[in-house]
Amino acid sequence: MTVLSLLDPRSHAFRADLADARLKGRVEAERFVEGVLKRVTAASTPIRSAPRTDGGIASEALHGEVVRVFEDTIEGWAFLQLETDGYVGYVSSDALGPLDPAPTHRVTALRTFIYPQADLRRPPLGLLSFGSALALGGEAVTRGTPYRLLKNGMGAVVATHVAPIDDAPALDFVSVAERFIETPYLWGGRTSLGLDCSALVQLSLAAAGIKAPRDSDQQAAALGDVLPEGLAGTRLRGDLVFWPGHVGILADPETLLHASGYQMEVVAEPLDEAVARIAVTAGLPSVVRRIAFDQ
Repeated sequence: MTVLSLLDPRSHAFRADLADARLKGRVEAERFVEGVLKRVTAASTPIRSAPRTDGGIASEALHGEVVRVFEDTIEGWAFLQLETDGYVGYVSSDALGPLDPAPTHRVTALRTFIYPQADLRRPPLGLLSFGSALALGGEAVTRGTPYRLLKNGMGAVVATHVAPIDDAPALDFVSVAERFIETPYLWGGRTSLGLDCSALVQLSLAAAGIKAPRDSDQQAAALGDVLPEGLAGTRLRGDLVFWPGHVGILADPETLLHASGYQMEVVAEPLDEAVARIAVTAGLPSVVRRIAFDQ
């Protein structure tokens, strides 16, 4: 049997008393369960490393994403794994619902409101972030503004803020990332209201049809191709620069785009300045990786 500590708990659902049935033979646990697929029905929900409201946010799940629930506790916590990137943790059971109706569209605006009716003058019911998925049905136009109606009859969104879920992906993920400039930094955040460095990379790549792990160390091990010369070699727009615990995107050979815990927002700053500042606490970049895309 594999020793539990050898498996990354961020991407493998296991505890001493409970484990994902797909890990049977790899870990020891008192019981193994298949899990039940559910969908995030809240606008977004924190994924926590422990079932406590005062625990830190490890990540976030967006509206419409699918999760595999291994346990629902009487205290109202779901132990689960996010199907999007495999992230494991705890969310409030109230944030989850049935799989149906399946999403038809994805939010392409940085954020959009859900209105009770197709009318922007009505008080909104909530706010959805970039990348959220929702099931839309009918159409409506009010005072010249087009809307799409939610299939569950629970409201409407502005039609220009969404696109069919199977639309062609964005051609330039860096342009997507640049839209997040001045978004507040939030450790574990994964929405346009607040996000961290690796979430900026993950969400931007997802818009371009490229799946990425959640955390920067996972991305440094999996995305693109390593550039042996690092920053000393030829730099291209879209190159990913990794430090221990941090990642940024080259907007051009001399500019780093990243969600910065120093500036506490997404910024584009001179690469040399960023490297010198980060070197004080994290050293020089550990690896630079290149993702192939049309520039």
